Amino acid sequence: MICQNLKNKTIVRLSDLIIPKYYTNFNDIKHTHQIYTSGRAGTKSSRGALRAVNRIIDKKPGSVVIMRKFHNKLKKTVFTECKRAIHRLKLNKKKFKITVSPMQITYLPTGNTIYFTGNDSIDDTKGMIDEDRPIVLVELDELTEFFDKGEGEDELQNIEATFIRGNDEEFVMEYYFNPPRNPKAPIMEWLNKMILREDCIHVHVDYRDVPEMWLGKKLIQTAEILKKLDEKMYNWLWLGLCTGIDELIYYMFNESIHVKECTKEQYKQMSHLCISVDYGQMNATTYEAFGMDYVDKCVRGIDEYYHSGRESGKQKSPSEYAIDFREFKERVELETELKVLYVFIDPSAKGLAEEIRRVCPDIIIKNAKNEVPLGISRVQKMLSFQCLFISPKQKNLIKEMYMYEYDADLLEKGKEVPIKTNDHCQDALRYLIMGIWKFIRQMLPMLKVGDEESDS
Repeated sequence: MICQNLKNKTIVRLSDLIIPKYYTNFNDIKHTHQIYTSGRAGTKSSRGALRAVNRIIDKKPGSVVIMRKFHNKLKKTVFTECKRAIHRLKLNKKKFKITVSPMQITYLPTGNTIYFTGNDSIDDTKGMIDEDRPIVLVELDELTEFFDKGEGEDELQNIEATFIRGNDEEFVMEYYFNPPRNPKAPIMEWLNKMILREDCIHVHVDYRDVPEMWLGKKLIQTAEILKKLDEKMYNWLWLGLCTGIDELIYYMFNESIHVKECTKEQYKQMSHLCISVDYGQMNATTYEAFGMDYVDKCVRGIDEYYHSGRESGKQKSPSEYAIDFREFKERVELETELKVLYVFIDPSAKGLAEEIRRVCPDIIIKNAKNEVPLGISRVQKMLSFQCLFISPKQKNLIKEMYMYEYDADLLEKGKEVPIKTNDHCQDALRYLIMGIWKFIRQMLPMLKVGDEESDS
């Protein structure tokens, strides 16, 4: 596999840019369906971009479609990766027309084009078929999105039907994704059906298939650290194995490891505090205070407020909860000598947010991001890496750690849905981690490497 840049008289060997497991299938057009899965850092994104660029510089007419479920994910991911592939192949950038609106990369000497599109609606792919230059390759990136937030297998069949018409000589669909933990998830059932077809291949890789010099020792060390701390998480995150889902969501929580009281020295390692709020009228209302320790590179619990009208027999109004919030805020600020900067509030609790804003005008209130599966995944990683600690004062949060579970019946059907009990402090914790994630990623190098989408 050789790509030749005639102007600079340089020869680039694709075998120097892709891992050996991709050698035999890189230019495979015999198999219409090609499924590429991996754990973290499996280089499948690089493979997809190189494959797309390598195809459009071919003299034979043929264009490429690279698709994600949603348009807003394209620019920072597959589009950027393809521009990087042009550089890695040492091709003359002047021979490409690269535009963002519409998002396309055209190789001028051949006229072949890479079209980038989402599949938010049925109209997204209309008008992409050029009679002179058929679509010969369709790459579907982050395939799990098509199952989690789309129509799954039906949607994939519609996409195939859109582009395969008239392409008798050459047509390939490539699918890229990291397997979910649940082996009964719909995407895994689809995969198990697909691999029985004669026109389908499945290639799975993990970081151990990649040369160490490509990844760097630090990344490999990070993976090995997680293997020691939480082998089950390691098997899923880094090896891309379906490890199964425990009914207990935070199975990795260990009170002897994760419950630690902050010292005065650790307070000095923080610049400010954040509080997350989960509000209930009949159910419990809780405030969870945390700080980011920039020296030890972790998130530390500080204190907790918890009131349940149902348990106490006394309901409180939003204005009463706001006064309680102010007293809680002042208490943790006095204890830590730090200011509360951000407050992340359940987006459905607009009345409480306004009351808190009225009595605490110095704080910044943000609507909590309520993406439950993503938030749970991030909390799990923090716990597994031992980068999240809970204060002994957060008694209700600790208690819920042992009771927060998935619905067992729905797990059997491939759906990961937490039971809506014993979850008030857990919701607040998830809001907190989601809210400060961009800061956590800067603090913690092990979380920078290809985190699930989402991190955008």
